[in-house]
Order: sequence, then structure tokens, then C-alpha cells
Amino acid sequence: MKKLLSGNEALALGAYHAGVMVAAAYPGTPSTEILEALAEFDDIYAEWSTNEKVAMELGMGAAYAGVRALVSMKQVGLNVASDSFIAASTTGINGGLVAIVADDPGAHSTQNEQDTRHYAKLAKVPMLEPGDSQEAYDMMASAFDISEKFDTPVLLRTATRISHSKSVVEVNRNRVAPAKQANFRHDVEKYVMLPVHARLRRPLMEERLVKLAEYAEALPYNQIIWGERNLGVISSGVAYQYAREVFLNASFLKLGMTYPLPQDLMRQFAAGVEKVIVVEELDPFLEENIRAMGIEVMGKEFVPRVGELNPLIVKESGCRAGLLAEPLRRQKVALSQGLPGRPPVLCAGCPHTGIFFVLSTMGQRSKLLDAKGKAEKEGKLIITGDIGCYTLATYPPLRAMDTTACMGAGIGQALGMEKAGVGSKVVAVIGDSTFLHSGITGVVDAVYNKAQVTIIILDNGTTAMTGHQNHPGTGISAQGKKTEAVELERVVRGIGVEDVKVVDAFDMKALRTAVRSSVDNPELSVIIVRGTCSVRLRKRSGQRAVDIEKCDDCGTCLLLGCPAIQKLDGQIYIDATLCAGDACTICQQLCPKKAIGPVSGKHD
Repeated sequence: MKKLLSGNEALALGAYHAGVMVAAAYPGTPSTEILEALAEFDDIYAEWSTNEKVAMELGMGAAYAGVRALVSMKQVGLNVASDSFIAASTTGINGGLVAIVADDPGAHSTQNEQDTRHYAKLAKVPMLEPGDSQEAYDMMASAFDISEKFDTPVLLRTATRISHSKSVVEVNRNRVAPAKQANFRHDVEKYVMLPVHARLRRPLMEERLVKLAEYAEALPYNQIIWGERNLGVISSGVAYQYAREVFLNASFLKLGMTYPLPQDLMRQFAAGVEKVIVVEELDPFLEENIRAMGIEVMGKEFVPRVGELNPLIVKESGCRAGLLAEPLRRQKVALSQGLPGRPPVLCAGCPHTGIFFVLSTMGQRSKLLDAKGKAEKEGKLIITGDIGCYTLATYPPLRAMDTTACMGAGIGQALGMEKAGVGSKVVAVIGDSTFLHSGITGVVDAVYNKAQVTIIILDNGTTAMTGHQNHPGTGISAQGKKTEAVELERVVRGIGVEDVKVVDAFDMKALRTAVRSSVDNPELSVIIVRGTCSVRLRKRSGQRAVDIEKCDDCGTCLLLGCPAIQKLDGQIYIDATLCAGDACTICQQLCPKKAIGPVSGKHD
């Protein structure tokens, strides 16, 4: 049977047919769809975990119990899960354990271009890299087999273009009955990593790598494709596809297992060609490991180590290396004149808009102490942010975020600034899903160390940035089943925060009052700003319009940055097709001339 599948869909189907029983993930582009696809199967357990570390530990537990388990995440998620991931490498497994990690070359949706391949070497685990959807499907069965054969977790690395591109897949398997039933075998020396046991496991990890290197020599995903012998290209993943398009007649060594490398196969290939170039995205991982074997290769002196590759970039690299004689011909595309710009903004009716407007306009009320701590002067709030769609509030006109590093970091950064004596009041902003992911520990630290900061939790009831997945605060599981919802206010109060306010995200007066009260409070305070994500609104009614007779063009409504509020030929108007209507009304509340109201009468 042939199916048109994205790489993520192929990975999920391949895992299902390979007999996976437990799957866990935290949503993160470009990996999100793997768990979403697996959650559609009723005969396995699939969950959105609180964070990637919890997902990895759940996978470890399932594998220890003897069933096949899959964990998926994006590349920065492996940082969160790395402690558990490397622990799993040390202990080994029982049932197969595969960790799929999706890299994001070009940083399309991530704060960095981290190259996951280094984790394979650090953790001393085998790594597979599919080059298309067919290999993504096929490799899942191999990954679980390798995991169980060599008593190791397996890292399967994909990337944005493999994850999201679709190609035809020959689905040639059906779901196999699980080889093992859940049954934990007590083995203290294997699973309890006291130092004395860890020292015993360490030599086994090295022996495993030697055996894996031997296994890689005959693995069909590592293959030589002979062409003309004047040039040999070594590549893997999507970079291999680009290289095949550019170096049409060259010989290729395509690598499907990129750690450990098949050294004999590589030496055979290098001996059979005059020159060798390595084409790989991001770091010179293959290149450095190949050079360490004593093989002379070209690579990153010509191929960029920053950003995504594509056929044009690979072609330019080949020309710079003197491997291609054909001159470059860049096609100039004339952009149509007069196209409107589309800056990154929060959605129309976004529940985060109001609070960020308050923060941006009230920021000037923050008081700065002089060196003696007595005199006061006006100064801006410092707003430490986090990863989420609300990070878009960084852009004008809101400009209401000063830092963003990684999941959960905003709270800790606020504490650090306050303890450093920065003077200004510091406000940390974090989303509901991110708070549950890694913000709780920051609040614990703030309570324990008597921080004098304000923490704002933006609760829109979903993991919006990655496509509206559920999380522990929603009370709905990944497989659509109703479960217990974690109440944020109870969590925060239970930790020990006394000043906790829950505010309607669309009530501007209540938002101002809450922020004023919390910022002026010398103690730790938490504001939970609650409102439904506008993308999830089922019905929209009562769209707003501007009364052009009352409007004096003061521009206050434009400071919201709402894409529904626009200005054309000097006149402000509201696009009814974008307006969230009665669900929002923030612009109506803000307008000093009361020129905004429901579509009727003079409102146009």
C-alpha cells in the first residue's frame, strides 16, 4: 500500500507497526505531529507529558518494564531530557526505547540551531538519520530492533524538512504483536545507579559502541552508490537529497547510521575516489569524526555551518571548492510593488494583548531607587519573558518583553535581577503550558528565597504556539479523554505564594488594578491572566467598528498591535473578518473618545 506521508507521520506509523506500546512527548515544532499521529491509535498509550524530561523518564519506565516505548521532542527539548537520556544509556533497557529528536536548522521556530548529533556521542548511543519519509517509516522498526539487540536507547534524528515534507511511502508492514508483555525484572545492578553500579556499567557502554560500529558496516542504510570516481560525497539526511541534486555524476556514501560510523566502509569509499567532500547541515560532526579516522576530506571550509542547506547553497559550495565549473546563475525575482507588510503580531482577540498593553504603558510607573535606596525616580519595568506565542509582544507597538532564553527561564531571570539589586520592579511572564513545563520550580525558588518580583501566568487554556495541544491544565489527555485538570492557582498557593490574583484577560480595568497592586507590593506576587485563545473561538459575534465622527485619530487603539485594527487613507477602521467581537472588546474599553462599539448605527 502506498501513502503520501510527512516524515513525522511516517515515523509515527513506523513506530506503530513496530509494536510501540507507550509514547510520550512535549509539543515542539518540528516534532509535534509525531505524538499527534500516534495518539490516534487506540491500542497504545500516548501522552503529552509535563515536559521532555518527564516524557523521557516515562519512556524509560515503560522500556524497563519490557515494552517498546517512543519519546519525541524538538532539539532544545533534549536539553531538558538529557539527564534522563544519558541515564538510560548507562542503565540500558529491556524493551526497546527510541528517542526521536527533530532539529531546526535555520531556527525557523527555535531559539537556536543546536545540532543534536553531539548528544549521540556524549551519551554513547547509536543514532539513525532518515533521508525521506520512506526511510523514516522503515527506520523505526530497525531502531527498536537495534535498541533491544544492543541494550541501549536509540536516538533518531530528523530535521525540519524531513519532518514536514511529504513523499510517497510504501507501507509494507502491519502492526506486530508486542514481543514482550509488561513485566519488570528486578536487577539492582542494572537499574539502580549507585556509584558502584555505575562503574560496572561504564565498560559495558564502551563494549556496546564497538559492537555497534561493527553492526554499522553491514547496515543497509549505510550504502555506497558508485558514480564517477573523481569525486566522492559523504552525506546523510536531507543534506544527501540536496547533494544528489547538485553532484549528479559523483559517487556517494549515504549514511543512515551517523553514530557510530562504519569505519571500514568509509575507508573503502575514500580509497575509491580522488576527492571527498562532506555535505552536512550545521556542525562538522561527520567531517570531524571522519578526519579523526585519518581520512582527508573537504567540508565546512566550503559548506556553511550556519542555517539550512538547499540545492543552491550546496551548488555554491561546490563551486567554491572547485568541484563544479558551471557558473552560478541567480534568478532575480521582482517583488510586486505595494504589497502590504505583515509584521509578526499577536492574533486579533488574543488574550495576551491586554496584559501586555498594560505592562507596556504602565512600565513608566516602576520606581527606581538611587544608590542610597531613598530617593525615587521614574523608570521602566523590566519584563523577563519566556518561550511561547506571547513572545511576539516583543515587537512594536507593544515592546513589552526584555528577555527570552528558554522554557521557564523568565522566572529565574527575574529572581536573579532582583537579587542583583537592579532597582526596577521586575515582572516575569510565562504561559500556562510553559509554567507547568518548567516554571513551577522557579516559583518554589522565589518563595524559598523571598523574592520581591511579580510573576504573570498567561493562561489561555492550551499550548497555542505549537498547534493547540492539551496540557495538564486543560483536563483533556492527548488521546482526547477527560482527566483531572491541574488548577494553576491551587498550585501557586500550595507552593506558598500569598498574593495570588486571577484576572479576566479582557477586563482592562481589572488588569490595570492587578498589575498596580502587585508591582507596588514589596512581596512576591502572582497574577493569573485567564482568557480563551482567540484561534479556538467557535463563534464570533458582535464585531466592533469605528465611529468616524467621534474618532479623533489619537492612535490609542493602534498601540494594541491588533491586526484587526488598521489605518487606510488616514482613517482608522476595524476589519470585521478578523475582529473577535464580544469575546474581546479591549479596543472599545481603551478608546478615550468612545468611538468604538458594536457594528451598528454610525459605527462603520
